[in-house]
Amino acid sequence: MNTTLYSEGLDGISGIPIIIEVNIAEGLPKFDVVGLPDQSVSESRERVIAAMLNSKRFFPPKRITINLAPASIRKTGGLYDLPIALGILLSSVQIFNKVGMNEFVIMGELALDGSVRHVRGVFSMLMNAKKLGIKKAIIPFDNIREASILSDIEIYGVKNLNEAVSVLEGDIECSSFNESIDFETHYDNSLDFEDIKGQEYAKRAAMVSAAGSHNFIMVGSPGSGKTLIAKALKSIMPPLTFEESIEITNIYSTQGMLEKNQSLIVVRPFRSPHHTASYASLIGGGHNIKAGEITLAHNGILFLDEFTEFQNSVLQTLREPLEENAITINRASGSVKFPANFTLIAAMNPCPCGYYGDTVIACKCSSNSIKRYNAKVSGPLLDRIDIVIEVRRLPHDKLTQTSKGGMSSKEMREIIKVARTIQAKRFKSLDNKIFSNAAMGLKEVNMFATLETDAKDILNLATKKFNITARGYDKILKVARTISDLDESENIKGSHISEALHYRVSHLT
Repeated sequence: MNTTLYSEGLDGISGIPIIIEVNIAEGLPKFDVVGLPDQSVSESRERVIAAMLNSKRFFPPKRITINLAPASIRKTGGLYDLPIALGILLSSVQIFNKVGMNEFVIMGELALDGSVRHVRGVFSMLMNAKKLGIKKAIIPFDNIREASILSDIEIYGVKNLNEAVSVLEGDIECSSFNESIDFETHYDNSLDFEDIKGQEYAKRAAMVSAAGSHNFIMVGSPGSGKTLIAKALKSIMPPLTFEESIEITNIYSTQGMLEKNQSLIVVRPFRSPHHTASYASLIGGGHNIKAGEITLAHNGILFLDEFTEFQNSVLQTLREPLEENAITINRASGSVKFPANFTLIAAMNPCPCGYYGDTVIACKCSSNSIKRYNAKVSGPLLDRIDIVIEVRRLPHDKLTQTSKGGMSSKEMREIIKVARTIQAKRFKSLDNKIFSNAAMGLKEVNMFATLETDAKDILNLATKKFNITARGYDKILKVARTISDLDESENIKGSHISEALHYRVSHLT
C-alpha cells in the first residue's frame, strides 16, 4: 500500500516542500530511503524501527521503500523520522486517518524510545507551508513556542510517536498560545552610557548611528573607550518592529539558535566575532551552507573590534552586504542568498603600535607603516561607512571624576525612539521595506532629504573641497536626515549638514 505525506526542508533560511512517499510491498524484508538523503536521513531507518517497536507498534517485515521528493534536492537532518514512521503505520493499516493527510505538514526527529525531539528551522518551514495553503502541522512539543506566533495554521505539538498517531486519529486537539509581546519593554541595559566618562563627541556619534542604523567606525589609541561605547550601543538601540522580529526569528530558527521556550527574538542582535574567526563563520558557507555572523546580525549590530586585524578577504567581502543588505554564497552544490542588513560598528587603532596622535605615549611607527596599516581599510570599503570619528584618550581629571557622564541610555533611547517614529511615518507609504534612514536608496534620498538654502551652500562647498564621491554624498545626506530627525526638524539645516560632514572627515580619508 502506498501513502503520501508532506513535510518541509530547508534551503538556506527558507522552507521548501518535501513529499514523503511510503510504499510497502510483499518480498524479502528491506527498508530503503531514496531521494538524495544524506547520512543522517539514511540512518532514520534504525531510529524509526526502534521507535515503533518501543511505542508498542508493529514493524512490518516487508519490502519498504521511502521516497523523498523532489529527488534533486539533498535532504538533511532527522526531521523526516516522524513522517516516515507515520507513513509506515498508515501504509500497513495500523492506524486509521480521520482527518486527511493533505491538510498536514509533519516534521520531527525520533528518539529510540519513541519520543519526538526538537528540530531546527520549524518557524521557517511552517511559514513556507502556510504560504502553500497547509492548514495543520504536527511538530515536536519543544518547538511549540517557536511556532505559536504563526496564525491561520493549527499546531499540534507532540511528545512521542503515539501522540502523533492520536492526532491523525482525531483524538488530540491543537495546541494554542495567546502570547502578547511588547517590544518596547525589551532592551539590553547591561552597560549604560552615563557610566562612561567623557567622550561626549563619540557618544553623540553613537546616538546618530543608532537613530538611523548608520555604519560607524571609531579610531583611537588602546584604552580610549572604543569598545565600551560599542557595547553601550546595545542599550540605546530602538525597539524591534514585529516585521523585523519575524525576519530575525526566521534566521535564528534555521540555525537552531532559538531557545526551547522562545517564540520570537525580541531584542536586536549584537554579534561580536573575534578577529581570528574564519571566513565561513563570518560571511557564511561551509559544506552544508550556513549563515555567518553578518546574517546573524541582521536588523542588529555587527561589532568588529580590532577591525584591521580581520582577514583582508573578509573586510573586502563586507562591501557587498553593506551595499545590498544581503550576501550570496556560491558553491558547486548551489547558491544561497542570506539577508545581511546589519549596522556595522568597528573599532581600530590609528597605527600598528596604537599610539599615533596620542597625547601621552609617543608613536613608534614609521610613516610608511602607518600608511600600510590604514590601507587595510580600503577606499571602497571606507566609502560605505557613514560615520568615522577619532576617540581620544581621556584627560586625567575626567578619568578620575566621580560624577555621571552625560545623558543616560534611557534618555538617549527616548530621543532615538522619537526619531525612529518619524522615519516610520516617512517610509510608511513606500512599497519597499525601509525601517531606517540608512536603508534609503537614491530615490528615497531625493524624496526625503530636503535641504534648506544654507545647508545646500555648505554641502556644495564641502563636495568641492574634499572630493566627496557620489556614494559619500548620499551618505552625508542620510546622516544629516537622521540628525534633523533627532532635532524633530522637517528639513535639513546647515547645522545638520555640518555635523554630518564632521563624521566623514578623519585621518583615514
